Amino acid sequence: IHGRGVGRGRRGEMLRQEEKLRCTKEPFIEDVGTRRIKSMRFSMFSGKEIRQSAEAQVWNNRIYEPNMKPAPNGLLDTRMGAANKQGECGTCHGSYTECPGHFGYLKLALPVFNIGFFNNILDVVKCICKGCSRVLLVEKDRREFLKKMRQPRAEPLVKFALMKKVRDKCKLSRCPWCGFINGVAKKGRMGLVIVHDCSKTLDGSTEELRSALSHKKEKLAITSIHTLDPATVLSLFRRMIDEDCELLNLGDRPEKLIITEIAVPPVPIRPSVFVGGGGGRMSNEDSITCILKNIVNTNSILKGTLQSGEPLAKCFDCWQHLQLQVVEYINSDAPCLIDSQHRGLIQRLKGKTGRFRGNLSGKRTEYTGRTVISPDPNLRITEVAIPILMARVLTYPERVSYYNIEKLRQCIRNGPHKHPGANFILQPDGTKL
Repeated sequence: IHGRGVGRGRRGEMLRQEEKLRCTKEPFIEDVGTRRIKSMRFSMFSGKEIRQSAEAQVWNNRIYEPNMKPAPNGLLDTRMGAANKQGECGTCHGSYTECPGHFGYLKLALPVFNIGFFNNILDVVKCICKGCSRVLLVEKDRREFLKKMRQPRAEPLVKFALMKKVRDKCKLSRCPWCGFINGVAKKGRMGLVIVHDCSKTLDGSTEELRSALSHKKEKLAITSIHTLDPATVLSLFRRMIDEDCELLNLGDRPEKLIITEIAVPPVPIRPSVFVGGGGGRMSNEDSITCILKNIVNTNSILKGTLQSGEPLAKCFDCWQHLQLQVVEYINSDAPCLIDSQHRGLIQRLKGKTGRFRGNLSGKRTEYTGRTVISPDPNLRITEVAIPILMARVLTYPERVSYYNIEKLRQCIRNGPHKHPGANFILQPDGTKL
């Protein structure tokens, strides 16, 4: 009977929790007891994770309908939050002040490089075979480095030094796993381009091939320099085994460094500003929205050129244009861009007026002061020195009690021009003396 009662009570508690979850907007957090955090790791979102965390897919290049309402599947879709104080979120039905917004996603027609991790992408490409995606090390060296990398007491700096040794060791011109000829991978001259140069490796083999085929009437064009586009690099990264990723100290799958889906920020952090009145209302869009609109337009054009079978050169030019627009979305001050008129995500975060220093750490508040920091050997480890002028001007409210009444009486006698003193007395009715 006792066990049956416990079961009924448990079911009743679960039903009450489900009812509470249906009737409230508050997030439901199940109490599973205390847990101790062992470690924390930062990594990139994959395309699948971006899609799973998003509430809407963005593909419509129109922002507003003719009646000035946000267009479905557009950059201001109501499922990503309310665009202004009169709007309502289409996901949680909260107002502009209640809903912080929800992410959307934009699926690219072709993958592009991430400007923030381009050097990391290039380092990985240098270390792997361009045919089978295996690390360019013989089995003996690979096992030796992997054993050192897996040592439980290996510090991050030690692993970083090991990774540099692995990178310096991956200089084989012929892959020991598949026999593919590998050259030098380097950054191209124009934009975000990776070039695979096999000219030094193929010099001897090319001459032998030309002499063997000299009796042929057709001209033989042997190209030793190839461009590794983002789609090719993504295919190489997807074929890498987990042990090779661990050997290069990546910490996660390398294909996450290639962008296949773009996370579209919530609407409330990029609100629209309407100007004018009546039927001729116009809106000034945020710079992030403007960049994303250009990406949506270029992405739809690229998708159309691929489906209609346009010439390869036209598709490649459109692909390069999409790459530059994604770079502008992340970092509008990148060297490969010319005279960008917008502010990217990095520009919103960094600098004195960015989110961290300008909004989170540098809030303008009252009853605070700023002074030059200086060391003082006379201070205890738990003490902080404050200039006398700042201590006299700034006030700190202290409630009168039986334990501090004598100290506060002395502060009143000292007045506002002597430290420690009192600037004013606040009466229970709110009046100042």
